[in-house]
Amino acid sequence: MGGKASLLLVVGFSMIFLVATQNFGSISSRAVDNMVDYTNETVAHDLAVSGANMAANAVFLDNSWTSGYNDVSFNDGKINVSVQIVDAYKNIKKIISQGSFGGITRQVEVTLSPSKFSKFAYYSVSEGGSIWWTGTDTVWGPFHTQDYLRAHDHPVFYGKATSKKSIKYYDKKKKDEPYFLGGYEQGVDLPLPSDGLDQIKTDASSGGWDIPQSISTDTVQTWVNGHWEGWGWNKNKHWVDGGYDETISTHIDTAYVTFDNDSIKIQLGYNGVQSSYLANTIAPNGVIYVEGMDVRLQGTVKGQYTIASEGDIYLDDDIVYSQDPKTNPNASDLLGIVSQNNVFITDNAANNEDINIDASIYCENGGFGAENYSGRPPSGNINLVGGIIQNERQAVGTFNNSGISSGFSKRYKYDDRLMTVSPPSFPGTGSYEIVSWLE
Repeated sequence: MGGKASLLLVVGFSMIFLVATQNFGSISSRAVDNMVDYTNETVAHDLAVSGANMAANAVFLDNSWTSGYNDVSFNDGKINVSVQIVDAYKNIKKIISQGSFGGITRQVEVTLSPSKFSKFAYYSVSEGGSIWWTGTDTVWGPFHTQDYLRAHDHPVFYGKATSKKSIKYYDKKKKDEPYFLGGYEQGVDLPLPSDGLDQIKTDASSGGWDIPQSISTDTVQTWVNGHWEGWGWNKNKHWVDGGYDETISTHIDTAYVTFDNDSIKIQLGYNGVQSSYLANTIAPNGVIYVEGMDVRLQGTVKGQYTIASEGDIYLDDDIVYSQDPKTNPNASDLLGIVSQNNVFITDNAANNEDINIDASIYCENGGFGAENYSGRPPSGNINLVGGIIQNERQAVGTFNNSGISSGFSKRYKYDDRLMTVSPPSFPGTGSYEIVSWLE
């Protein structure tokens, strides 16, 4: 029994060692295979990312580029990229990049959307020369100026701030340097286009509401006295009765536009007749374009719209959303106010005590300001939720050591939704932005 037991013990240990050796070999083989697979997957993924970056750069350099790449050899692998038009109206593109290496393929999807000026909480070409950002000023979203950034007493910028020119300090850096909580970059050149309204007009003509210029004719009658008529100094003279002389004059009308939730009311000329239209019927794509006329604007907006004018736009009263985005995270109302020239807060009784504005405001040749800002009485606050994009910064009031002496104080709040969405056909920067990256 002892011999048999020893034999069985030897055989048993031999089997155990044999199985263990086999398992160790299998583990080693699987480890090598796993390492090879991991390397192949990593390289394939890196190739896909490289293809996506190359394609995104190509689109940034040429907005019309859709060629893609076919079987491009790189790092012993292949890159294939296609560019799809996801939304032709909004010009949204999707890049699909595939990287292949060692029999493994990985894919990256990148969605690109045209960059809109509406993303800015504040933008200007010119800061007006004598207007300073002060310690009482806070900008909550993205900021850019093509001018000097003039700082006094530490203004605060919560979003990314950029400028083409340098920072100018009212006194010195230690006393005036801004607080850039979202970072600051100098030397960024982002010009305002000179044709930003062209696409709006095109879209208004095909799916929106293009309001042609309206001209009124006035006939003025003036009484003309009679006169003496004769045939020489020694002849009898005769009185000729007078009459009415008619003078005909023409003038360009003003468009009075009132948003009334689901409806839009419009009146052409001060004495014109006001008509009401269902907003999504008269402007299905949300684009309203007013040709050659100033606009008087007010009301409550329900939906997403852009109203543009080739003249000035006057805010006669509050222009607000039906749902307040500050308190309702699901609010979807959105408004773009686009002027070829200026957007002014009207000097009238309705605006003598605060004005509420929910919109992204764009002024291509002028700026946003208050009518008669230095002559009107202290008028409370401009409560703006949105952003201001303007060629030249305008004044809204005057101030002294005790506060407002005329016009308005600024209470500007950025609408965070504008980082990812924009009003219909709002003017673009001419470049694209990455809105999603899926690996």
